[in-house]
Amino acid sequence: MRPRTGEVLHFSEDPAITRFEPHVAPTAGRSEPYVWAVDSARSPDYWFPRDCPRAMAWATETSTRPDRDRVLGPGGGDRVHAIEYGWLEAMRTVKLYAYRLPAAAFRPIGTPVPNAHVSTRAVTPLGPAEPVGDLLRLHEECGIQLRVLNNLWPFWDGVVSTTLGFSGIRLRNAKPRH
Repeated sequence: MRPRTGEVLHFSEDPAITRFEPHVAPTAGRSEPYVWAVDSARSPDYWFPRDCPRAMAWATETSTRPDRDRVLGPGGGDRVHAIEYGWLEAMRTVKLYAYRLPAAAFRPIGTPVPNAHVSTRAVTPLGPAEPVGDLLRLHEECGIQLRVLNNLWPFWDGVVSTTLGFSGIRLRNAKPRH
């Protein structure tokens, strides 16, 4: 599930949203009220249940071969997502939806590379929510490794010290560090 040209996506477990109002999320690191969305490159970051902690890594132009081989594995593709075993059933059963939103209403946010798109105005979806479908199959079809681990922290700690691109979402919901 990716946006078409001129669109960004918002993923939600709520299939009945008719208008997105800017707000400050309780866990936001920013105080400005926004409507949040993602582009095609960052859509896979949200192919998860909302509260599922996940650690992700991907190859970039500056990633070294040793880092790629160590984290992604030889011949392992260009991207890996990791979750904990306790979230596997939710990955299998969650009903996740995508809302297509007009990209023109948004601006990129994040440095040094944008990681999302935001709007300071209310945004009406371009149509009804679309079911995302089987999240495991979606990962497979897109060639994204999905690793299921006992604990995310060793993977995360290893990834952040590499030349790979990485992102961690909802890590506060992960098991405690050992």
